[in-house]
Amino acid sequence: MENDLQAIVAQAETILKTVSSRADWEQAKATILGPNGSLTRAAKGIGQLNKEERPAFGQALNQAKKKVEGFFKTSNESIEAQADLASLGEKADPSLPSVPSYLGGTHPLTNVRRRVVSIFRKIGFTVAEATEVETEWFCFDALNTPDDHPARDEQDTLFFPPNSTWANITQKAKEAHVLRTHTSSVQIRTLFKEKPPLRIIAPGRCFRRDTVDATHSANFHQTEGLYVDKNVTVKDLKAVLDYFLKELFGDKLETRLRPSFFPFTEPSFEVDLKAPNLGKLSNKWIEIMGCGMVDPEVLKLVNLDPEEWSGFAFGLGIERVAMILHGIDDIRHFYQNDQRFLSQFSNAT
Repeated sequence: MENDLQAIVAQAETILKTVSSRADWEQAKATILGPNGSLTRAAKGIGQLNKEERPAFGQALNQAKKKVEGFFKTSNESIEAQADLASLGEKADPSLPSVPSYLGGTHPLTNVRRRVVSIFRKIGFTVAEATEVETEWFCFDALNTPDDHPARDEQDTLFFPPNSTWANITQKAKEAHVLRTHTSSVQIRTLFKEKPPLRIIAPGRCFRRDTVDATHSANFHQTEGLYVDKNVTVKDLKAVLDYFLKELFGDKLETRLRPSFFPFTEPSFEVDLKAPNLGKLSNKWIEIMGCGMVDPEVLKLVNLDPEEWSGFAFGLGIERVAMILHGIDDIRHFYQNDQRFLSQFSNAT
């Protein structure tokens, strides 16, 4: 049967030497590689061989298939090159100017992230970053997240196996590692490295086991913020967020805080906004972000005395902000790499 394979390789090489059009190429491909092609029939014959003969035949079959596919690839490139030359023909005018060379632009999510960062930098916040692969302690325990919280379930969070490379490169090899579900872990790492008072924002990529649809993505981006100092109150939180949101959406913006719950803040709030310049969403209350005062238990976990220090934290999705700003109704547009969509925002600031 190996002789048959060599004959098929020779047949493919011979046929392709006479192929000069796309139709002939497709016909040749069907003859050799199609469902009823000679190489496909030969592959199906492996079941007729003894078990001892199958490994050698399988190896020969893979080599033959690789050679044949190489012949077809080379032939296809030659046909495409000839078609390009033929399309020019005598119609080409060498006196015409060359086709413009388009420069790349920044992604709309990059534009929004930079805009968010620039607003917070105006009021003294600095950017903090950390790894996207986190230990379970930094991602959940240090944020006062109980063991039975849904976010710690493997149905919601992407866990690494205990014996994976990421686990073995750390001293805590037995501790579970995850792709971070939020950038709150950056706040914890910063509090261990820097002493308050501090003001940081933590923009970055996050991951969750979300089913992808118009408003959800397994990969998304957040910007979280943290302010820790003495005598920080909800009034300070409201003032910072009002300033930020008005800079982002305009002076006519209205905001409100609704009571909510997060394990790492107490009290906790959802932030709603209403503005007259948001297209279909104009003058409607829209949930934009979550926030709250840092829970005293979180401060204790990073060795800070809650009697001396207090603070607030907040977080919002970059995609959500971009969708509201630009009237985009489907988060999947950001990741489909469609130049017609992305070019609309390449010069946005």
